[in-house]
Amino acid sequence: MRAGLLPHPVMTLLITFLWVVVVSRFTLGSLVMGLIVGLAVPLLVRGFWTERPAMRRPMLALALLGRVLIDIVTANIEVARLVLGPTARLRPADLELPLALSSPYVATILASIISLTPGTVSVDIDMEGRRLFVHALNAPDPDAAIATIKRRYEAPLQEIFGC
Repeated sequence: MRAGLLPHPVMTLLITFLWVVVVSRFTLGSLVMGLIVGLAVPLLVRGFWTERPAMRRPMLALALLGRVLIDIVTANIEVARLVLGPTARLRPADLELPLALSSPYVATILASIISLTPGTVSVDIDMEGRRLFVHALNAPDPDAAIATIKRRYEAPLQEIFGC
């Protein structure tokens, strides 16, 4: 856990920026209030943040980011095609993905990637049982869907963070 006045400086800047945007005017008062909130929130929630493992292969992280962005675009097209077509073609499924990841932080990244990709949403992470529960809009072969998630996202995350 990070200590000090700025346990998460990026979060502080993001909250400050969002405060000014929500207030809809850039004044000294809104900036000061944004900074106060931006400093207070990370300090108040720092006990809830899990330990972040070191990134061992940052270049692979960039490749994974590219893959995720391409998958988001592809999934948007696929979901639009499925939703606009006959709904009888849909084969929704609840998937139970066994996790090889040992870090709750990295498991949360995996769950976030899955939820960002249209047509899938992470439902729960069970770190004790090492399982991730996912709902898929269309998974005619649940085992193949699980294998795809593990190959495209979990395996690279294991390499990136070494966990």
